[in-house]
Amino acid sequence: MRVRAGDSRVKLWLLLRANRLVVAGVLTLVVFVAFVTVAAAFSPSLAEKIGSGDPIDTLFSTMIAAIVTGTTLVVTIGQVVLTQENGPLGDQQERMNDTLTVRDSIAELTGSPVPTDPAAFLDAILVAASERSRALRESVRERDGDRSDRIAIREDVDDLAANIIENADGVRDSLDGAEFGSFDVVFAAIDFDYSPKIGQIERVDDDHDDAFTDDERALLKELKESLSLFGPAREHIKTLYFQWTLIDLSRQILYAAVPALVVAGLMLAVVDAGTFPGSTRGVDHVTLVVGAAFAVTLLPFLLFVSYVLRVLTLAKRTLAIGPLVLRDSK
Repeated sequence: MRVRAGDSRVKLWLLLRANRLVVAGVLTLVVFVAFVTVAAAFSPSLAEKIGSGDPIDTLFSTMIAAIVTGTTLVVTIGQVVLTQENGPLGDQQERMNDTLTVRDSIAELTGSPVPTDPAAFLDAILVAASERSRALRESVRERDGDRSDRIAIREDVDDLAANIIENADGVRDSLDGAEFGSFDVVFAAIDFDYSPKIGQIERVDDDHDDAFTDDERALLKELKESLSLFGPAREHIKTLYFQWTLIDLSRQILYAAVPALVVAGLMLAVVDAGTFPGSTRGVDHVTLVVGAAFAVTLLPFLLFVSYVLRVLTLAKRTLAIGPLVLRDSK
């Protein structure tokens, strides 16, 4: 995926792979360092401004209002997610029937019961795609002939099969041992680019339609069906992950909001120009304290930023379903 999209490893790690709490912690540290660096560079110093005015009162009273408002908004988003899970009995039965219909289609394709574990569920579809690819490749190779049309169909089918098998095997390795709730399952799933593969199947079918036997056409149809089933299966897993993540985000922000409010309240009630006298390496202690407190009060927002960065990146990379590629392949 990194090679196809042309993104750097660091960028991909930051947006998708990195633990969201670690990202929020790094952002908090960056805010602290930036605040202290800028505050220490300007004259008059922050300590002098605190002695002659009320920047602490202005800053942290505003932060208290922002924390309360932002936390309420995020909790509301979490409630909206939970509301989607509620509904009349008929709607719940329709959801169940739709899910079972797709599972029946996958079971018919794979010839075995469909796993209930999300990683194994996706793995079963990839196994079916790989098996159909190998069967089609072997069937075409077994037919003798040195004519140009036979050579062309063997080359095209070999390229198609190798493309699918290599990608599927790599994704299956990533899915092995992955547990839903972490990002591992979804990250592995988006690494299988089924859309261009469906387009490649359609081109091979159109270019060599007369050269395929009935059995080979059936294999090609089943191969396309397996890739087509992977699309909605991945979207279903991705949707569940979005809901899971938004619930986790609401909970993390609630956890962070309490200490952030306590710190903001203490800064308003206790700290003034004489509370932390002295300096270290030319930086006033009160500047360090105000910078640390400001970073802590921003933590709920920085948690929101870290989670939303992943959700939006994932949504953008899986925006289209079906054989439609929204970026240039590399």
